Order: sequence, then C-alpha cells, then structure tokens
Amino acid sequence: MSYPFPAVLFDLDGTLVDSASDISAAVNRMLAEEGLAEVEESLVRSWIGDGSGMLLETALQHVGSPRTAEELLPRFMKHYGDCLLLSPQLYPGVRETLDVLGEKGVTMAVCTNKPEPFVTPLLEALEIDSAFSGVVGAGTLPERKPHPQPLLHLAEQFQLEPARCLMVGDSPTDFHAARAAGMPVVLVSYGYPRGFDLHGAGALAVIDRFDELLHLPASAA
Repeated sequence: MSYPFPAVLFDLDGTLVDSASDISAAVNRMLAEEGLAEVEESLVRSWIGDGSGMLLETALQHVGSPRTAEELLPRFMKHYGDCLLLSPQLYPGVRETLDVLGEKGVTMAVCTNKPEPFVTPLLEALEIDSAFSGVVGAGTLPERKPHPQPLLHLAEQFQLEPARCLMVGDSPTDFHAARAAGMPVVLVSYGYPRGFDLHGAGALAVIDRFDELLHLPASAA
C-alpha cells in the first residue's frame, strides 16, 4: 500500500532524537565557565526548539547573568559540539519506521533549528543519515522555523507542492512553520512542546508513538 504523502519532513530534536541530556550538558558547561549556577535538565528541555541563540539567551536570563547570547554564542557552540554525541537516543520506533517509509518510496528530509554543522554528524552517529535526501538546519538558509522558508525549500527541492509533503514535529515552531508553508503537520506528544497545546492546535494528528506515522489514513493527504 502506498503512503498518503510522497515526502515527509522531520524535525530532529524532540521528534527523531532525544538529545536533551546533551544539550543540557552544553548549557551547564557554559554556565559553569561563567561561574554561574547550573540548571536542571528538565528546565533545559522546556527551552529547546527555537535555536541555540534563543536557548542560550533564555538560560542566561534565567540565572540572572548580565551577559548576552550574542557575546557568548561562539563559546557556547564549542560546548554544543563537544556534547553533541554524549548520549543521544533515537526515540522508540524511529529507525524501523524510517526503513518502512523508505521501502514505500517516500522521500524524507530533516528540517531542524539545530545548527547545520551538527546535524549530519548526529544523523551519522545514529546511523540514520542514509534515510534522508535533504537536510536543512539553522544557517542553511536566511530564515529558520517558524518561518516557512525551510519547508518550502525542501518541497521545491523535491519538486512537490507543499500540500503533498508532510511535516512531523513536536513544537509550536514546527506547527507554525508548516501552517505558514501550507503543509499538513503531524505532532508527536513525547518531545519538547514548551507548553504548546498539541491536541488543540488542529494538526492532522497527534501521535504518541513514532510508528503511528505508518497508519495515517489515505484520506489524510
């Protein structure tokens, strides 16, 4: 049976990969370097999704630092890279679902606000890089999610109308990017929603397990 969408675009952190522990480690290394108190991983988890600059800015404001993300971002990115592969974990069912979608001829891409230089090394380390025909990260294009440009760029790359592509994400950033692009969106319930009302947003579906993607009705497209 064919899949309802010829292309699927995936967010990365909080959708394919649980990377909160590593991102938290990078934040706390930066704070420690500044002589500031560390923060709980659960708190960092609630900040993930809007890019590294906003993440750092939020952390600095939270601990009351007078420093700005602009000042510290180059140093933070060094910590980010050092912590990238400490303990990232694919969410259950991700590898198997990607394999099935590939067997069905679905074209897949990653569309993330993670800085571009770190996206492919992470995919390679988790051995899922071969599943994707396109990768867009922060810095690939002038705009990032929730701007629609990254999604529209990938749809154009695949020579498909946005409405024939499916965006899969976990946050308001993903939802609003998809809406702005005219692209249907499925939200996962297990990621980093940052207080977003997943079930009330009006997504095509909200799924609790990644493999539920394989059971979208044909009428979804």
